[in-house]
Amino acid sequence: MEEQYEKKITWTIKNFSSLPSKEIYSDYFIVGDSKWRLLAYPKGNGYGINKSLSLLLDVADSESLPDGWKRHIKYRLTVVNQKSEKLSKQKGQPWFAQKLPSLGLQSMLPLNELLDVNGGFMVNGEVKIVAEVCVLEVVGKSDVLVETLLVHESIDINGFQVLPSQVESVNSLFEDHPDIASNFRLENPLLRTQYMNSLLHLTEILCQSPQKLSNVDLVNAYSTLSYVTKAGFKLDWLEKKLKEIGETRVQDIEEELKDMKQKCADMEALLEFLR
Repeated sequence: MEEQYEKKITWTIKNFSSLPSKEIYSDYFIVGDSKWRLLAYPKGNGYGINKSLSLLLDVADSESLPDGWKRHIKYRLTVVNQKSEKLSKQKGQPWFAQKLPSLGLQSMLPLNELLDVNGGFMVNGEVKIVAEVCVLEVVGKSDVLVETLLVHESIDINGFQVLPSQVESVNSLFEDHPDIASNFRLENPLLRTQYMNSLLHLTEILCQSPQKLSNVDLVNAYSTLSYVTKAGFKLDWLEKKLKEIGETRVQDIEEELKDMKQKCADMEALLEFLR
C-alpha cells in the first residue's frame, strides 16, 4: 500500500549553481495546524558542508506557537531526477519542538552528483525538490490556524473534517466498517480530526507487509490502537490484525524486552553509584 501524506509540494530552485552558501527557504505551506517550509543549504551545512546538499523541514510559525509545543511528523523528501527514474529520496518520522524547529538531512545528496551536468538532478540550472508531509501528533495547538483550515480546506465525512487527500481512505473505512464510529462521542471538531488522523496512520501501519514492520512499529501501533479505541472507535478487525502479526514475533519481542530491562537495571545501578 502506497504511503499517504497530508501535503505534497514541489519546490523549484532556480540558478542553483550560482546560489550563495547561506540557507534558502521555500514558500511556506500549511500541514495540520502549522506553517511549514523547506530549508536548504546549497553548499551543505554541518558535517555535509561543501560535500552535500543539506535539506531540512522548518516550522515557519514556531515563534507564535505556545510554550512547550511539539509536532510529530512523517516526511518524505525527494530530489527529482529530471532525466531518468533515479531519485534521491529520504524519509523520516521525527519530533519537532520549541528548541528543534528545524530538522532534516545534512547530507541529502552529494554535490558532485547534484551538479553533474549529465546527472539529471540539475537541468537548465534548476533543481526540483518534492516534500510530502503528514502530522501524526500535536502538542500545543495553534487553534486559530486550525479553525481556519477546518473551514477552508476540509471535507466533512460522517462528522469528521478530513483533508481532500484523505477522503478516499476515510470513505473506505466507513464503507467496510459502517459502525466504526457509532460509539465515538467527542464533539470538538479539532479533537475529532486529530483522532481520525491517528486512525488513518494506524491503518497505514498495519496494512504494510509484516516483514516490513519493526518491533518499534508494533509498539507504536499498539499505543495508537489503545488511544483511538478509548475514544470510542470500534476496531476489532485492527486488534485481530495486530495480534496476528504480533504472535509471530513473541519470542523476538521477549528477547528485546529482556535486553531493555537489563539496560534499565544497568542504568539504575549506575545512577545509584553516582549518587
